[in-house]
Amino acid sequence: MSVTMKSEVILDTDYRPAENEPFMNERQVEYFRRKLMNWKSDLMEDTKDTIEGMQEGARNIPDVADRASEETDRALELRTRDRQRKLVSKIDQALRRIDEGEFGYCSETGDPISLKRLDARPIATMSLEAQERHERKEKVHRDT
Repeated sequence: MSVTMKSEVILDTDYRPAENEPFMNERQVEYFRRKLMNWKSDLMEDTKDTIEGMQEGARNIPDVADRASEETDRALELRTRDRQRKLVSKIDQALRRIDEGEFGYCSETGDPISLKRLDARPIATMSLEAQERHERKEKVHRDT
């Protein structure tokens, strides 16, 4: 078990937030900060690898079918990277909410977002119930 110090809070790398402890206590906040930072780091590394691969992969392919296949692969890779860029932005917003003490609370109701939901999707800004209401409203507006 590795342990590090941050703001005089001992962080156990095996720690998992639990419902029976105060919501968004220092350990939980640092757990989610670390989770978000690691996620962002992984995405940035993937992006770097993609850019390097695309620079190396730029070559003249004489076969039309092979060239079309490679172009399709590149387009797919670029769309994936664009989604990841947007995800990095959402991670940065979540980190800002941590710094501002707003992380873990629903932007619609102000109620705590469940730890289970935050662990699965730490960039969540709404409780599950508020998110479902939002999606139902969105669907109604889209269908009319």
